[in-house]
Amino acid sequence: MDQTGWIEHRRHDGERVGWMRPSGDLFVPVDLLGRDLSAPVGWLEAEEALEAAGIGYLAELYELRQPDGSWLRVRLAEVSPERIVAKKDDFGAVGAPQLYYPLPFPAPEGLRPLPR
Repeated sequence: MDQTGWIEHRRHDGERVGWMRPSGDLFVPVDLLGRDLSAPVGWLEAEEALEAAGIGYLAELYELRQPDGSWLRVRLAEVSPERIVAKKDDFGAVGAPQLYYPLPFPAPEGLRPLPR
């Protein structure tokens, strides 16, 4: 995805929480997975949306659609503007096989938060 013109947004402690993508005279807040958080809004509203989203969602459990259509429980191991890496959730088992799934940025539709 072309990120030309995206404006990085960081919290007061310097941690990046996403970007603001210009859309005409407005901005679309984009989270660290490359997902739009809202329709185009003003600068302050875009900042507020990114601040409200924070980064806690990166520690949540996700599901990744497998080629056979089934869903695999995963955690996010790496998130960058270049790629996302999901790791099969091993429930903290020591010695469990480490299975990683490199994904494109933005996150594909086949990666979703684990339903609660």
